[in-house]
Amino acid sequence: MKLAPSGRTLVVQPLPGIGDMVWHLPHIHAIAATTRSGRVDILTKPRSLADRLLGADPSVERVFWLEREAGRHAGASGTVRLAALLRQGMYRRVWLLHDSARYALAAWLAGIPERIGYGLGLQRLLLNAPVRLPASYRLAQPMVRADALLALLAVPQSEPEPRLVVSAAAAQAIAARFAARPKPWIALGIGSSEPWKQWGAERFAELISVLRHRGLGSVFVVGGEAERVLAAEIFARVAAGDDAVADAVALPLEQAAALLAACRCYIGNDTGALNMAAALQVPTFGLFGGSSPLTHSRFIQAIVPPADRRGMAAITVSQVTEALAWLDRLDDARRDP
Repeated sequence: MKLAPSGRTLVVQPLPGIGDMVWHLPHIHAIAATTRSGRVDILTKPRSLADRLLGADPSVERVFWLEREAGRHAGASGTVRLAALLRQGMYRRVWLLHDSARYALAAWLAGIPERIGYGLGLQRLLLNAPVRLPASYRLAQPMVRADALLALLAVPQSEPEPRLVVSAAAAQAIAARFAARPKPWIALGIGSSEPWKQWGAERFAELISVLRHRGLGSVFVVGGEAERVLAAEIFARVAAGDDAVADAVALPLEQAAALLAACRCYIGNDTGALNMAAALQVPTFGLFGGSSPLTHSRFIQAIVPPADRRGMAAITVSQVTEALAWLDRLDDARRDP
């Protein structure tokens, strides 16, 4: 089946993380290409920070919030309020990149004529696109599901992996703020969504010392507001007065993206910043001691514990520095894709 071009189109992507939104960028861009305007609106959760993450993306018209957890869209009355919100958008087509029947019900109540989704479980009763994913996709990864749905509808994906767009204003702000920092720049992502994904202040500080000893430009410590205390501990362990180690904690997300885009590489925990770096085509060294390595991007080099050990603490600084040799091989691949 091939879809006809549509009018106003909404994409519902309710997974809450920054990484979740980054993973869906190829699908969002492909869906936008099926609209007459080349743009879509996105309904998602506030934790995704999608308004800042996608602010410069030409395929995104508007981002607005789904407030499920104890918010205005919780419960049965919340579904009715969500439907009223969707009705205001006068959408002609909605894509549900999730298997929940609740969002399909809200779209039906809102009177959206075309409702496309995975069709798993009760959701299939509320869709009117002629395709549904087989039941075998119920436990599939989000990217796999979205790929399969677009394939069933013959929607081409021009991006083999996520591509994030950087705001020109954010890039200018970062260039001005850090103009004095020697290059190349290296980003250390110290954030983590769970304790078992955290490498720790001691190892990050040791890595900074090794990188600085090798004279590898400037090191930026990157994280969210929640990493303030951890960052302070890292800086306390680093040689005092080292002006080539920069505090980049709690930057606005669009500026964090601009900083990552300007870096030679990213090294850090499995978190949203790692996915952003890879989507900016920055060589990305992910520390996967507490989660399965990501394989969706050729820009991610997974660093895992030795075969006989487990956990983030088992990943050594020497493993990381040895992995940096991958940069040269990646440069060759980028010159000859």
